[in-house]
Amino acid sequence: MVYLDANASEPPRPEAKVAMAAAWEVTGNPSSVHAAGRAARRLLEDAREKIAATFGARGQDVVFTSGGTEADNLALHALAEGRRILIGATEHDAIREAAPGADVLPVDRRGVADLDALRDWLASGPPALVCLMLANNETGTIQPIAEAAALCRDHGARLHVDAVQAAGRIGVNLTALGCHSIALSAHKLGGPAGAGALLLAPELGFVPPLIAGGGQERGRRGGTPPLPAIAGFAAVCGLAGDQTWLAGLRDRVEAVAMRHGAIVCGRDGPRLANTTSLALPCVRADAQVIALDLDGIAVSAGAACSSGKVQTSHVLTAMGLGSLAGQAIRVSLPWNVSEAATDAFEAAYARMAVRMKPALVPTAA
Repeated sequence: MVYLDANASEPPRPEAKVAMAAAWEVTGNPSSVHAAGRAARRLLEDAREKIAATFGARGQDVVFTSGGTEADNLALHALAEGRRILIGATEHDAIREAAPGADVLPVDRRGVADLDALRDWLASGPPALVCLMLANNETGTIQPIAEAAALCRDHGARLHVDAVQAAGRIGVNLTALGCHSIALSAHKLGGPAGAGALLLAPELGFVPPLIAGGGQERGRRGGTPPLPAIAGFAAVCGLAGDQTWLAGLRDRVEAVAMRHGAIVCGRDGPRLANTTSLALPCVRADAQVIALDLDGIAVSAGAACSSGKVQTSHVLTAMGLGSLAGQAIRVSLPWNVSEAATDAFEAAYARMAVRMKPALVPTAA
């Protein structure tokens, strides 16, 4: 199997495996005061400081969660009280489902948020919470977060950023971006599923928990932390480095797909180097995913959380792509992808497109 679905989950990095194995040997609970508990607490706090340093936060402002979805939900729970809510039109369902009835910020055909609309909306009423993802999980489109953060601060609004897909692929720094909170997830970095974090700006102070419990995480998230998963999370922070080489492989994939009739969604906008959304007109996305899977290629149709559902992408719909929104697959290159893997995809895609070509040619009357 050629795995090209990194935006669903990156393959685990060796560093994560080593760190998790070592953490399994630590028996104590970080909340216990005896020697075993103190050893666990040291491991937990070392991980916290590593993650904080990587993403421009203070250690005391890192709240460990079970992943990006919980981090997004905690941000909405903690930061939205008494405020209007505005979410980007292409946000992940972790935001969309947690903010029913929120106003929606439109995007252009590249998938980039309309900052003029944001400015007008912020000026139209009382203080607000804005949720805008740094990089889209389906198209890789990168949003102008620093500019949006400046607008929010000018109008007394808060800005939460879902950086789950961006972390490890572009620079993510809470301080430099100027936002109030950032959501992260370990398994999108090559770490384990089950660990994530919400990073908070120092000015926020205490935020109320979404999950009540024994007062862990400075009272902001109850429950015993999953120490091996958190250790694996910290171990992969800062490993990605320059990903320009991935853009070259992505561009080759796109060139082959376009020769066979594909349209690259959001191609003219700023994008992650590893991500492409390929729409094949008149061919359903799920049919493409199945055909490629049978040929040994793992890709997806939109977000991984939508797997098994035949539905139109809300992301591509918001970008104004009409029927193409139901005809696009996502190819996301993992950290350990090889040229042989992309060559295999290109050959499989060509076979699939040729085989499905009758669907692209109108039949004679």
